[in-house]
Amino acid sequence: MKDWKHINQRVEEHERSNMHRVCAEAYFLRASKADIASLLHGPQVVAHRHQVRKRRQVLERVVDIVKLIGKRGLSYRGTQFEAAYTLDDMSIDHGTFLELVILLGKYDVCMKEHLSECIEKSTRMHETHCKGRGSAVTFLSKTTVNLVISAVQHLIQEVIAKEVTEAGMFSVQIDTTQDITSQEQCSIVLRYVKDTVQERLLAVVKCEATTGQYFVQMLVDVMEKYKLEISNCISNATDGASNMQGQYRGFATLLSSKAPNQVHVWCYAHVLNLVLTDRTAVSISSGSLFSLLNDIAVFFRESYQRMNVWEQGSHDSRHRRLSMIGETRWWAKDVALKKIFGSFAKPQQCVYVDVLRTLEVIEAKENLKSSVRVKARGYLESLMRYETVLTAVTTPLSKYLQTRGLDILSAHRMVLTTEESLRNMARDFESVKQAADGFVQFANEKLTEEQCDLEVEEMLPEKRTRKKKMMAGEMVKVMRFSQMPAVPMKRMYITGSWTLLQRASTGAF
Repeated sequence: MKDWKHINQRVEEHERSNMHRVCAEAYFLRASKADIASLLHGPQVVAHRHQVRKRRQVLERVVDIVKLIGKRGLSYRGTQFEAAYTLDDMSIDHGTFLELVILLGKYDVCMKEHLSECIEKSTRMHETHCKGRGSAVTFLSKTTVNLVISAVQHLIQEVIAKEVTEAGMFSVQIDTTQDITSQEQCSIVLRYVKDTVQERLLAVVKCEATTGQYFVQMLVDVMEKYKLEISNCISNATDGASNMQGQYRGFATLLSSKAPNQVHVWCYAHVLNLVLTDRTAVSISSGSLFSLLNDIAVFFRESYQRMNVWEQGSHDSRHRRLSMIGETRWWAKDVALKKIFGSFAKPQQCVYVDVLRTLEVIEAKENLKSSVRVKARGYLESLMRYETVLTAVTTPLSKYLQTRGLDILSAHRMVLTTEESLRNMARDFESVKQAADGFVQFANEKLTEEQCDLEVEEMLPEKRTRKKKMMAGEMVKVMRFSQMPAVPMKRMYITGSWTLLQRASTGAF
């Protein structure tokens, strides 16, 4: 000790430390010159055992709370007020973990005593402006929570590694995404068979690069960490990025040097999403249809007044909210389309009529802005077009390809069936038109039952042909004709339309 100016503070800190407590206890036991029986069953030993048992009970409750929060996928910590001396203030938010501890302390004697002791010690230290916790053991800090999470993570990973070893072979799936701190995180998922097909997340690794070579080395390091043989990998599934399936330096190509028997499988759901997304963007009709559905869903959600009108006018409680459409997920388009138009040739469960009536009510509200009413009218007219109804066709294939218990043979049959049905549908347009006509008839009958003045178009509008412009030579002929004496009209032969001939004969030019 050299800092004698702060000797009192240093001695106080030392006396609160765990090392001083253990040494003092050993000294007094040695100084008492007691026999073995008194040392094993003395009051200090009994008190120590009671304290250990009590802290174990507290730790068990803390572990259960952490497991519950992890199972529900909730955040553990709050933004502030995590100090123990603030836990007796019920008017502030302490975060999910501490709030559950406080709740459990109301009904559990052990947790209540521990919580009261922690609050008392923390308050005393806060009033004396002491830094740190000293010898105080709370089990309520973020350090304890992180240690419990790490222990649970390690146990789960050990179980997964054991099951994969027993299975003998596995396939790996990897993909990356950015977290809220803009750091690239790579998830490693193993798929294997243990009684049934299992798909487990083994690790999430922070990426320092995104090359195929880096991903191969990262996978090898993870496999070695959990004592798994990379040579037992029989396939890998990735998206279509060049660093994943490049011919020379892609992840799948370089992985073959570590696992010669592995086969690269490009994620079929990802392929289907890209194909269908691009395909729906090529056709103006389908692109305008999905854009219309998304705009209507956003239009309702933008204002609580419009949402109230929608909830009051919707007869089906299962469809209280219209689904918005994502950029790359086909199933989002499928859900949005089915909610409004129902399944193909089965419109009984759709909310198409409810949407029309809601837009009509919004358009008629005079207290709303004119821009809102104009939008409602535009959406209403677009929905009632026959072309919009004719374009609404869906498929459940993409959603099945993303399920965990996927059957490869069933998925293959669904792909072939979908391909065949789309081919037949393209060639047999009559069945599509019949389904569209049935939907229009269903919608109009329902609108009539509800005494609504709206009516959905029953056929495509006729194309309007442009009139042929008059050439200079024809104009000269007409001018000459206007100067000729009157003769019977049926004997006149001149290039041009009947209307033009009448106007020429009456001197309109």
